[in-house]
Amino acid sequence: MQTLNRTITKNVTWIFFGACLASFNVAWAESDMQLQEKALKAREMSRHQEQGVDHSAHAAPADETGGFRGVFYGYLPCKEKDCDGFKMTLSLKPKSNYLLVTQYARESSREYYDKGKYAWDEKSRTLLLTSKKDESVRKFTIQDDSTLVLLNSDGKPMAGDQDDYTLRRSDKAKSREVHIH
Repeated sequence: MQTLNRTITKNVTWIFFGACLASFNVAWAESDMQLQEKALKAREMSRHQEQGVDHSAHAAPADETGGFRGVFYGYLPCKEKDCDGFKMTLSLKPKSNYLLVTQYARESSREYYDKGKYAWDEKSRTLLLTSKKDESVRKFTIQDDSTLVLLNSDGKPMAGDQDDYTLRRSDKAKSREVHIH
């Protein structure tokens, strides 16, 4: 009887081990960005199907700012005394909403948030951010699909090297080191 119990225990152990080993198959994981893109496309497709939208007549997306959505990072100079600059993160979201986070480059520095609407002027290739707080406007020029350059309030380039006022899209930049919390 003891031999039978040992044999059964041994067989059950091997079966359990085999089942555990089979359940830990190596699977290729998708990045967060790929998963978010898939979810966004699926949501847009279902919304368009519900509304009966036909995309066969055109190949380009209807939203002209679609290529400029995303998160842009930069480290900008500061004109104030004892200021080493500040980090800026701009998130351009669907429905023309944005979130702008700025933080002075100091230890334990407070973050400042600004929300509002954005608009794209195709003629001047200018991105306008209008704050919900005080209706103030910030202006950026779009150099390409991954680069924004901050402009002054008159819409002119900032004084100095334009690379100092550049924000780069996170999925196109080689590094995100410019914005570490």
